Amino acid sequence: MISHFCAICLAQVKVDHLLTENLNNPESIDAKSPALSWQLLSERRNVNQTAYEIRVGTSPVAKQFVWESGKVASPQSVFVTYGGPELRSGQAYYWQVRVWDENNKVSPWSAVAYWKMGLLNSSDWLAQWITPGFREEASRPSPIFRKEFHLHKKIKSAYVYITAHGLYDAQINGKRVGDAYLTPGWTSYNNRLQYQVYNVTGMLKQEANVIGITLGSGWYRGHVGFNPKDGLYGKDIAVLCQVNITYTDGTTETVNTDNTWKSSTGAIRSSEIYYGEVIDHRKEQQGWTLPGFDDSQWSGVKVNDFAKNTLIATYNEPVKQHETIKPLKIFKTPKGDQVIDFGQNLVGWVKLTVSGHAGDTIKLSHAEVLDKPGDFYTANLRTATAQNTYILSGSGTETFEPHFSWQGFRYVKVEGFHADLKPENFEAVTLYSDMRATGSFSCSNPFINQLQHNILWGQRGNFLDVPTDCPQRDERLGWTGDAQVFSRTASFNMNVHNFFTKWMKDVAADQYSNGSVPHVVPDVLEGPGSHPGGSTGWADVSTIVPWNMYLAYGDKRILENQYASMKAWVGYMEAHSHNDLWNVGDHFGDWLFYSVNDDRFGRSAITSSYLIAQCFYGYSTQLLINTARVLGKNDDVNRYTDLLTKIKRAFVNEYVTRNGLISSDTQTAYVLALQFDMLPEELRQQAADRLVSNIKRYNIHLTTGFLGTPYISHVLSRFGYTDIAYQLLLQDTYPSWLYPVKMGATTIWERWDGIRPDGSFEEQSMNSFNHYAYGAIGDWMYRIIAGINEAAPGYQKIIIKPHTGGNFSFANADYETPYGKVSSHWKTGDDQFYLDVQIPSNTSASVYIPSKNNGQLLESGKNFKADIAKDGYIKVDIGSGTYHFSVAR
Repeated sequence: MISHFCAICLAQVKVDHLLTENLNNPESIDAKSPALSWQLLSERRNVNQTAYEIRVGTSPVAKQFVWESGKVASPQSVFVTYGGPELRSGQAYYWQVRVWDENNKVSPWSAVAYWKMGLLNSSDWLAQWITPGFREEASRPSPIFRKEFHLHKKIKSAYVYITAHGLYDAQINGKRVGDAYLTPGWTSYNNRLQYQVYNVTGMLKQEANVIGITLGSGWYRGHVGFNPKDGLYGKDIAVLCQVNITYTDGTTETVNTDNTWKSSTGAIRSSEIYYGEVIDHRKEQQGWTLPGFDDSQWSGVKVNDFAKNTLIATYNEPVKQHETIKPLKIFKTPKGDQVIDFGQNLVGWVKLTVSGHAGDTIKLSHAEVLDKPGDFYTANLRTATAQNTYILSGSGTETFEPHFSWQGFRYVKVEGFHADLKPENFEAVTLYSDMRATGSFSCSNPFINQLQHNILWGQRGNFLDVPTDCPQRDERLGWTGDAQVFSRTASFNMNVHNFFTKWMKDVAADQYSNGSVPHVVPDVLEGPGSHPGGSTGWADVSTIVPWNMYLAYGDKRILENQYASMKAWVGYMEAHSHNDLWNVGDHFGDWLFYSVNDDRFGRSAITSSYLIAQCFYGYSTQLLINTARVLGKNDDVNRYTDLLTKIKRAFVNEYVTRNGLISSDTQTAYVLALQFDMLPEELRQQAADRLVSNIKRYNIHLTTGFLGTPYISHVLSRFGYTDIAYQLLLQDTYPSWLYPVKMGATTIWERWDGIRPDGSFEEQSMNSFNHYAYGAIGDWMYRIIAGINEAAPGYQKIIIKPHTGGNFSFANADYETPYGKVSSHWKTGDDQFYLDVQIPSNTSASVYIPSKNNGQLLESGKNFKADIAKDGYIKVDIGSGTYHFSVAR
């Protein structure tokens, strides 16, 4: 009886992990037809969905529903579009789903999930924009605003809708609202300004209440960009806040920013992203966010008619605090500075706990590395002082941390601390967008594991609301080239679906009218009315990232949203080409490729920027064709297929000899020509052979820069040279991936030799030690070493095809797809090859097990039917479940 009951339990399919717009119970969305996703959970194999039913109501215990899909015969379980009546502004909706499996057995209804609609119309905003009512000082102390109000009924629900020109930090009755930082985030503010929504039902009282808001200049009006300028989006600093309250009797009330609010300044005396923050606790107005505070000496506010039609709900994950790290070591440098080593190059800030006398001033400066003698080194930060200054009030134990600034650092120099530095006084706190971790990779080589660690920490530190190039110097911008080369790797490590969807909308918003794409997005280098940008490999972000996100997540809406932008960029290249050859304009080229000073023997790996441009012209056109095919735009498929033929013909005529020598005889030239299929079929293998010969001429070293590096290992594996790819991966002298690892790096460096073997530095004006672009090798580690690939967008169909090499005895990778976890764990031993595979429900996989002798394949110790070995692999097609394969080597 018991065993029969357990068998029934195991056979039952459970529906779980319900997401709306790829978010877990979002408090505010403005999609008119939200996309709904779920996963099927089951311990048995070969589970597939054959139908689903969704119901949506306005109550978690609804018996009547605003929409019931009915039974829909479909395997689709991700991004199913809501198909009910028009959704209402501010309304919460609750939904469930059940599914039918391959045996036509229906599952129980899932647990209830929900979403809440945002404010869908400008008229829904009853609040008014307010700015400080006083004249600001030159140092621009952070303005603070407060509003005291009374509620006289029992509260059922209360939600805060808030945004700012600048950055905000809100409190209600002395408690911080939410756990997000650097809100409202960074977008193309002139076109798109995000607002956030917080459920504050439990924070309000049926009596006196206070809302307190602090503002910082942030990206909006702070110093940003090269030769940092302020006021790029405006000179004002403003807040818009609305509290929508519903009482248990059904009545409603709103508390809004308006002319009844008060303004002043407090402890934050200045705050800039690049320069740090000054906090003076003597200036703190104690109790100002609590009822009963005397604000009679405060100024009023100014009401402003700033735009509300650019306000949008927030879809990407907010920046939050994550890891906390205690000091690894505290020491004095040769120059006598007191320095803390946190052991990890990270992005965030240091939380200081201290006691002292009123007026005591403690300064914390930040650095990524020490110089050759072991002294504190900040020259590579350029004009960014990256210093937080804390002034004590003398009132016992005090805690300091910034609000509107952050730093990239491993080392912290402490000045003004009148006692021995103790670990308990300092704690490093990391900040990055709250993306869910989705991937892990490990293997038998500890240096490769450290490389993966460095890749992940580089992504954490630079995915801070936008994909920045670096987090420490006076830059921290959304460089388009860096983002596109890393996007595939990024999608393995973390769920970057919403992160990139949001940012790509800003790419489209800031794209110039002629189709050119800015170098950085949001565009703070040039701005509206100018038409620069258009650098090959950078501007191609407009085609490459949407396609990569579609492959990773299977959500074709990003293709629909970005199609006009993609088409405009290809149109720009077409318009600036002559006889289908794009060989004009300024380009960054293969940025930071291997070069030699006083290069008398031609060792520098210089690749023609126009050759590179023609390759990316072809690649973006191919991706536009792919996208048009997915979207059913057949006329565009035909038009751009014809154009692509001409582009490739022009490339061969201009840059390739009859024997297949490419005019720029560099690794990058061959890599791009092969990766993007720019060569006719008969010339490809010889080009791969030439690439390998080039690698060997450099004694198995990389000479590629930002544009060649992401693809070189993939090209080698594609053309039968995985052994060379492994040798490149394991190379540990400059230039290579492991050289920084051997030099003690904990993140990816901007340059192959940021620190030279003798301990000296590369050019200080451009030498970041947290710059993720070269970390794009992570994609090859997941897809080739572990062998996890999508056979259909979003991993609805999967390929597992590991490639052994490098004397690795094992490699493990796990990846959370939209359908669930995919695992590929392989190891060797006892003349056997072992492969453990996990395939999520509602998917299928083709698994390739390395075997050169057509040995007997076993699964969990039993014979398993498989195809005859071909090209060194045994192939099996499997459904969902967990499998343990083994075969004689």
